[in-house]
Amino acid sequence: MPAHRPRRRTTTPLLVTAILAVTALTSCSDDDTPASVATKAASAYASATAEAGRQLDEIKGGIDAKSSVRLGDPTTDSDGRASVEVTAENTTDSTKSFAVQVNFKDENGNLLDASVVTVSDVAANKSGKATVRSTRDLSGDVRAEVERAVRY
Repeated sequence: MPAHRPRRRTTTPLLVTAILAVTALTSCSDDDTPASVATKAASAYASATAEAGRQLDEIKGGIDAKSSVRLGDPTTDSDGRASVEVTAENTTDSTKSFAVQVNFKDENGNLLDASVVTVSDVAANKSGKATVRSTRDLSGDVRAEVERAVRY
């Protein structure tokens, strides 16, 4: 059975983030307090992170490769989305692909968004690059970190 092969060098949009965040933030009633709205938003981000983790869990035959992945400095695109270059180093003697979950956080370490990107077909003993983008507009001092990486 062949390994799961995500799309080539594309970000897998986590629509769950957008849908749940919109639902959480627009489903306010007169009884909602700022704290309850914040709780709903936090739940939406937790769901997005869980979805990203689920995508990586579906990869068959993958091994942890977090130590083989580096991130560049996050930038903000003209549309307001954060992006960061992902570099995956293949230290094996055969071509491999990498699925990488990147968490975008604010300056206090609070989760803002999560995205998964695939760095496909990295040649033996070489590095490959891809760019991961946030699934929504992010503002302020956005930081990126590798949450998980799987080589397969």
